[in-house]
Amino acid sequence: MPKGRGFTLLSDKTDKTPFPKYPFDEKFYKLPSYLRRAVITEALGMYSSFQSNLANWEQENPKSRGRKPHFPSVGRSFPAMYRRDLFRPTENPYVAKVKVFIRNTWDWLTVRLRKSDVDYITRHCRNRKMSSPTLRQRGKNWYLDFSFEERVELKKTKLKDTIVLGVDLGLNSACVCSAMTIDGTVIGRKFLDLPVEKDRLSHILGQIRKSQRLGGRKNTARWAKADGINKHMAQQTAQFIVDAAEESGADVIVFEHLNFQGEKRFGRYAQKMALWKANEIQRITADKAHRLGMHISHICARNTSKLAFDGSGEVRRDKKNYSICKFQTGKQYNCDLSASYNIGARYFIRALLKPLSQKARLDMEAKVPSCAKRITCTLSTLVSLRAAMAPVMC
Repeated sequence: MPKGRGFTLLSDKTDKTPFPKYPFDEKFYKLPSYLRRAVITEALGMYSSFQSNLANWEQENPKSRGRKPHFPSVGRSFPAMYRRDLFRPTENPYVAKVKVFIRNTWDWLTVRLRKSDVDYITRHCRNRKMSSPTLRQRGKNWYLDFSFEERVELKKTKLKDTIVLGVDLGLNSACVCSAMTIDGTVIGRKFLDLPVEKDRLSHILGQIRKSQRLGGRKNTARWAKADGINKHMAQQTAQFIVDAAEESGADVIVFEHLNFQGEKRFGRYAQKMALWKANEIQRITADKAHRLGMHISHICARNTSKLAFDGSGEVRRDKKNYSICKFQTGKQYNCDLSASYNIGARYFIRALLKPLSQKARLDMEAKVPSCAKRITCTLSTLVSLRAAMAPVMC
C-alpha cells in the first residue's frame, strides 16, 4: 500500500472509520487534496532523510563524527498551484485566480499580475512549456513563481572539430577564458576583472570588520548587502563566460572541479574563500550554456595554476601582484591565463586517451610521459600527444 494512501485511511472520516486516529479534516478544514498530498509527501521525505542521516551518524567513528542529527522540525512547503484546481488564468492576461484559505474557507481569489512580468513571459517564453506556478512568500508579500520547460538538443561535434573554452575562476580576477582547438591552438582570450564590484564588496566587508571590533555581532543588513553583491558578481561572470563561448563558437565549456572540503585557512583569505561563489558561477553558466546547446565538462583542478603551460615546470608567483608569475625559463606571464590553457588542454588529453586500448595507451604514455598522470598535464603535453598520435590518426 502506498505511504500516502495509508495516511489517508488513518486521517479521513468515512463510514468504515467514523473516528480516524488522526482527525486531519477537523484541524485543516476542506484542505485541497493536492495540497494535502504534497504536505504528506514532504513530511515523509523529511522523516526518511532524518532516519538515513541518523543511521550514517551511528555508523561513523565516534571520535570523528559531529553532532547527532536532530529530529526534523516544521518546514515551510510551497507546493505547485495545479491548473484548474488551484490556479486559473482568465481572459485578461494580467489577471489570474488562485485558490487560497480566506474568510475561514477555501475560496478563489483574483490577483493582478505585474505587466512587465507578463510581457517578458510573452516575449521570451512563448515557445516553452509553462509548468504550474508556485505561490511563495518573500518577506511580508506573496508571489507567483512561474517555471518553464524547454527541450534543447546539445551539439554533436566531432572531436577533431571541437572548440573548447577553458575557464579559470580566480579570487583575484573574476575569470579568464581561452578558446582552443584540439591541436593546442589558442584562438581567443577573454579577461574579466569586475573592479567596481570588488571595491563595493571590500568596502562593506571593511564596515563589518569595524563593527565587529566595536562589539557588533549580527550586522544582518551589511551581510545581506555583501551577499547581494556576491550574487551579482556571480551572474555577471556567468554571463561573460557564455558570451565568450558564443563569440568563439565553442562547443564545450571546461571548468575545474573545485572541492574545498578540508580547507583550513585563517584571516582574510579564509573570508575570501567563504564568499567565493565559484560553484554558483558554474551552475548558472551550465543553465545558460545548455540552452545554447553547449556541453559542460570538469577536469581535475590540481596543478593547473602551479605548472607552466609550456611544460617548463612549476611557476613562481609575484608577491606584489599574485596574478603574475615567472616561469623557470625566466618568462613572465599571467598565471590565470596559463591555467586556462592547461584546463582546455586537459579536456582534449582525456578525450584523446579515453578511447584507446590499454596497450595503445601505454605506448602513448611511453612516448609522452607527462600524460601518464592527469595532474601533470599542460598545454605542451597536448601538443606532444598530438604529434605522437599523428601517424595513428592518419
